[in-house]
Amino acid sequence: MPEENDAVDLPRTQDVPDAVPSGSPEDAAGPAPGGTEAALDEALLGGPRTLTVDRLAERAGVDVARVRDYWQALGLPVTEGEVPAFTEKDAQALSAVHALAEEEALDDRALTTLIRSTGHTTERLVLWQVEALVEHVTRRFDLDDTSARLLVLDRLPDLAPVLEQQLVHAWHRQLAAVAGRFAVEFSQARSTAVDEHELPLPRAVGFADIVAFTQRTRGLGSSELAEFVQLFETSARDVITAAGGRVVKTIGDAVLFVADDVVTGARVALGLAEAGGRAEDVDVPPVRVSLVWGRVLSRFGDVFGPSVNLAARLVDIAEPAAVLVDRDTAGLLADDTRFALTAQPEREVQGLGTIEPVRLQRAYRG
Repeated sequence: MPEENDAVDLPRTQDVPDAVPSGSPEDAAGPAPGGTEAALDEALLGGPRTLTVDRLAERAGVDVARVRDYWQALGLPVTEGEVPAFTEKDAQALSAVHALAEEEALDDRALTTLIRSTGHTTERLVLWQVEALVEHVTRRFDLDDTSARLLVLDRLPDLAPVLEQQLVHAWHRQLAAVAGRFAVEFSQARSTAVDEHELPLPRAVGFADIVAFTQRTRGLGSSELAEFVQLFETSARDVITAAGGRVVKTIGDAVLFVADDVVTGARVALGLAEAGGRAEDVDVPPVRVSLVWGRVLSRFGDVFGPSVNLAARLVDIAEPAAVLVDRDTAGLLADDTRFALTAQPEREVQGLGTIEPVRLQRAYRG
């Protein structure tokens, strides 16, 4: 494995290490702001900002209200008046998405959701990537935070093409993965009666929650806290995907995951509990885990339904390094000799009434 400082080498058109000696952060600022902004516009926006909002609407073949709606859905501010804030590439993107809406007869709700999904996801992605680069150059060149951000700003025109390539590649692979799952799961749907009152997707859903998160992070600085959370998220994601599940989202000190069948869900849950219980695995702190099989609704990159609510309640009452399932999920796993199931005392849970938790473990044989 390479050393930490050699793990990510930023492409450079200038001799950055000589230009940014340790202890001289003022030299990291790069070119004058005007030059940097022009280079960024050329690299990221495809050219200079020559269009006002009215001119953008005209070039895209839509009215100004559509421009405002599009930009708001992306999560970006609209510059009004005669300020040239937009590019020809903006006009092409706006025209293309509205042509798609016409071709597919998308209503405003569907169109807004598609645009908002892109804006929300890419906003988080860009922040995540830029902060990772800032953290790297801070360590590599021993810079303060401001100088590190200025250096990354200077490097973005060179980094953007590779990051863009990776984004498009990942999007294609993720879309293919979703399409593949749909093809397998719903291949017989046309010949099967569907209850329109049921939630559409049968899924195993579960939570993994860090034990004593507040106590473990008390006294940590911002960078240490960020590193702690990042290590947990990354390691939990690795455990989940290796076992065949998928991460839905992370919520501070917890992660929500799904699996397409109950056995895979059980493997994911046990893998998380066991990884957090290994003293040598410092990346995964001790966790409590839940798992529930049921039907869910998938929207906005999230899942909803009674089984999600029950999984959230079960994880709250689980012991450290333990996996709790509900009675129905336990029944689905009861005949699988790879698992051991132990009934736990009934619990009164606000909003759900009495629940019957069952502890899930691996069945070890001597």
